[in-house]
Amino acid sequence: MKLYGDGRVPDGLLPAMESVARVIVPAGEGRAVRVEAGQRVRVVDVEGAQVGDVFAFAAGDVTEHLSASHTRAWTSRLFPAVGEHFVTDRRRPILTLVSDTSPGGHDMLIAACDPQRYTTLGVEGFHRSCADNLRGSLDELGLAVPVTPQPVNVFMRIPVAGDGRLSWLSAASRPGDAITFEAAMDCVFVVSACPQDVVGISGDGPTPLAIEVLSALDDRE
Repeated sequence: MKLYGDGRVPDGLLPAMESVARVIVPAGEGRAVRVEAGQRVRVVDVEGAQVGDVFAFAAGDVTEHLSASHTRAWTSRLFPAVGEHFVTDRRRPILTLVSDTSPGGHDMLIAACDPQRYTTLGVEGFHRSCADNLRGSLDELGLAVPVTPQPVNVFMRIPVAGDGRLSWLSAASRPGDAITFEAAMDCVFVVSACPQDVVGISGDGPTPLAIEVLSALDDRE
């Protein structure tokens, strides 16, 4: 199992696990890991109230990617329920939602932040963004994609009112809350600890996330 990023959990620190690797995603940055079909991958909110932009790409052809719009059509939900699939733009399952220990606020409507977003918010000069974090994380693997797909925004609270209006609320996730996926195909899994600090979606400001990759032999939840 090949991982990219920094930090590992020594054997035995997490009970009932055959093998676990932990990659820390520093505040405002992104990291990518390769995940094999059948493996589970978990995104952990280390300090709480941190939004994470999650992207996934088919390992054999990164032009095929997890698609929020195709997933909504597949599930008829704004976000899949436990046991349901996230699918690609070719309508193939790529991840399955296995468990969620957070209060459950997640989003698949809002685009990844990018330099233009911060310009419209009045930021002058360089500001980290999830779009840049995606490109940088893939570049570490020697990969590139022509566009930034719509991410799965874990821990992000964007409730939809009856009149269709969206609200931008701070993430309600607590320290150690986690959302776990199982890979339905070999894939590249990318997480950006969203650097958004102008709109208050991540509490008092960006904090780290962690990616934990579990082997297919691990005990099931």
